Amino acid sequence: MARTADHGGGVRSLRVPIPDNPLGHTLVHVVDTGRGPVLIDTGWDDPLSWDALSEGLAAFGTTVAEVHGVVITHHHPDHHGLSGRVREASGAWIAMHPADTAVVRSAQRTQPAHWFGFLRARLAAAGAPEEHLAPLRAPRPLPGFSPALPDRAIVPGELLDLPGRRLRAIWTPGHTPGHVCLHLEEEHPAGLPGRGRLFSGDHLLPGITPHIGLYEDPDDTTAAADPLGDYLDSLERVGRLEPAEVLPAHQHPFTDAPARVRELLAHHEERLTALLALLGTPLTPWGLAERMTWNRPWSRLPHGSRTIAVFEAEAHLRRLVKLGRAEPVPGTGPVAYTAA
Repeated sequence: MARTADHGGGVRSLRVPIPDNPLGHTLVHVVDTGRGPVLIDTGWDDPLSWDALSEGLAAFGTTVAEVHGVVITHHHPDHHGLSGRVREASGAWIAMHPADTAVVRSAQRTQPAHWFGFLRARLAAAGAPEEHLAPLRAPRPLPGFSPALPDRAIVPGELLDLPGRRLRAIWTPGHTPGHVCLHLEEEHPAGLPGRGRLFSGDHLLPGITPHIGLYEDPDDTTAAADPLGDYLDSLERVGRLEPAEVLPAHQHPFTDAPARVRELLAHHEERLTALLALLGTPLTPWGLAERMTWNRPWSRLPHGSRTIAVFEAEAHLRRLVKLGRAEPVPGTGPVAYTAA
C-alpha cells in the first residue's frame, strides 16, 4: 500500500506507523484550506511516526510548519499523540470534543500509580484473578499520558472554522466518550452518489470492529453506563448521513456506509445474543470474557489484550442489563450476572 494517497478535491492522506501494533498505522488526513493544511488526527508520538508525518507532508509539497490546525477524532494516542509536537512546530490550533478533552486533562494530572490502582480495582471488581492483577502493582510509564491539551472545542452539529471548506462535526460516542466523525459537505470530486465524504476516525471501519469497552477515567465516577448503547446509537446516526465515501483512520476508504452500519449492528446483536446464552450460568465479566470468541484463544491472549477483553465484556453486560435481558446476581462479589 502506498504511504500517501490523493483523494481529490484537496483531500489527501498519509500513513503514520503505530509501533508494535497489529493495526500497523494511522491514516492521517490532510485537508487543504484557505489558510494552509489542516490535519485530521496526527498519529502516535514516536520518532518514526514523526518522520513519516513530516515526509508525507513533504510529498504533498508542504511542511509541518505550515499546518494551520489539527482536528482530533478522539483522544487515543495513535490519533492524538503527535498533536502537541505539530502545534509546537507550526503554532496550529488543536480541536477536540469536550468529553475527550476532559479525559486528556485527567491524564495530564494522573500519576501512573493512581492509574494502575484504578485499573486494579476495576479488574478485581470484574473478577480478575490475582495473577492478572499482580503485574499492575508495579507502575510504569504509559504512552499517551502526556497528551497535549486542545485549545478549541469541537461543537457537535456545527461547521469547523476551516476557510473555504464545509466540515461539520458529528458526535459519535462509543469508542471514546468524545469521538467525532467529520462530514465534508462538498460534492464528491469523482461524482460518486451520496452526501459528501465522511472522516470516520475509528467509529466506522471497513473490515474490523472498533473496541467498545468502558470509558476509563479514574477521576470520573459518573463514567457512561452504556458505551455500547452509545456506539450503536451513533452508528445509526452516521448511516443516515449516507456519505458518498468514508475515509477512516485505519485500513482503507470505502463506499456504502449504510451497508457497513447494518453489518456492524447485526454483528453486535448476534454477539449480545451469544453472550446471553452463556449467561445461563452466572458469570463475572472476567468469566464471560474467558468464554467469548476473540481473534485468538483466551489462553494465547497477552495480558493487555485480556484487560481490554474484560472491559469489552463488561460493556456488553451493561447493555444487556439496560435492555432488561440480564441482571446482577444478588449477594455475589465480584458481581456475577445471569440472563433475566
